[in-house]
Amino acid sequence: MGSGGWELFGLVVLAGGAWLWLDSLKARDAGIAAARAACQSEDLQLLDDTVAISSLRLARNDDGRLLLRRVYDFEYSDTGDNRRHGSVVMLGHRVVVLNLGLRLVPPQRALH
Repeated sequence: MGSGGWELFGLVVLAGGAWLWLDSLKARDAGIAAARAACQSEDLQLLDDTVAISSLRLARNDDGRLLLRRVYDFEYSDTGDNRRHGSVVMLGHRVVVLNLGLRLVPPQRALH
């Protein structure tokens, strides 16, 4: 491969890395929004107001299209003094699973 070929290869790799970085920022923002909305709807507190990537791989959507599947972890609190773990699974920029984990839910009324 001549020097022009290596330069072109380097530019393609650099452009691919920039695309992955920008695409990941958009998906992360969507993951944060989903975690925040889920916590608000369940009267929970999203801790650190962020999510952290735990998995990245290729997967197919319902149409058979190959997309990036990202799993983001986050922490929330149901009492204000504890940390519980949740996760958001994204396929592309779409949320496919949001998991708030197991929580103890106090009974609404006494059972007899």
